[in-house]
Amino acid sequence: MRMKLDYDCIVCIQRQVLRMTRMCTSDEKLREKALREAMKVLLESEWNSPPTILAHKVHVKVRRILGVRDPYREVKVESNKLALNLYGKANEIISTSRDRLEAAVKVAIAGNVMDFAALENPDLASTLEKVVDQGFAINDYSIFRDRVLKAKNLLFFADNAGEIVFDKILLETMIEVRGSPFEEVTFVVKGGPIVNDATVEDVKFVKLEEIPNLRVRTVSNGEPGTGPDRRSKEVLEWMKAHDLVISKGQGNYEAFSDYNGIFFILMVKCPVVARDLKAEIGDLILKYGG
Repeated sequence: MRMKLDYDCIVCIQRQVLRMTRMCTSDEKLREKALREAMKVLLESEWNSPPTILAHKVHVKVRRILGVRDPYREVKVESNKLALNLYGKANEIISTSRDRLEAAVKVAIAGNVMDFAALENPDLASTLEKVVDQGFAINDYSIFRDRVLKAKNLLFFADNAGEIVFDKILLETMIEVRGSPFEEVTFVVKGGPIVNDATVEDVKFVKLEEIPNLRVRTVSNGEPGTGPDRRSKEVLEWMKAHDLVISKGQGNYEAFSDYNGIFFILMVKCPVVARDLKAEIGDLILKYGG
């Protein structure tokens, strides 16, 4: 069943807007205008769609009012730098693990803590140390490993800046375990800024193009020209064209929760997602939607 918006999501979106106004301006009148317009969008919208759709509408409106194209740009740059500084540590954790692929999945999930829509002060280094010894609350790893070894091509829906450094490590480990590259890796990011979601700029910053046979595609951030909507027929065709599909993070889970044939990899960070997955906040998820 497709995940639906919860009343908690309304409050969460308002909190995101408040944080964004504080980051972008000291003008109290402009802050008030942004908050009022955000509430107006929330009041005038239907509340029966996934949270991501409503969040996109609100963020587009607020960015225009604030006159800032990418409020989280500096945060994303610092996130990428922080994650790159932990690249060696993450690889050391994987190389000394009994099952390198399983460890790489957990390392990638550790990166999912870098979610400024859900958390204000994520501790990446601490999370990285903890997750390797933590079990999956939903564990479809055996199916995942089998598909990784057999797949010819991969479609990967990324989540956040910084986090994609650990996605890169996961891709590198998958190739190493397979013994050969995928024929094609399609890495999907946002076509424009929304919170700290990864964009093409971040892909270049962390040198994800070093992954063999990788191409980058974009999905919409709610603005025209940024790519197709994640629920569009075009994106569904992308899925059908790949024999391994990975959805990273809560936002992509919210968008694709009712789709079959997708591996959902994430850390649970909010009560709404926790309830939908029948899990707890902080749980590690490797779920096959099949």
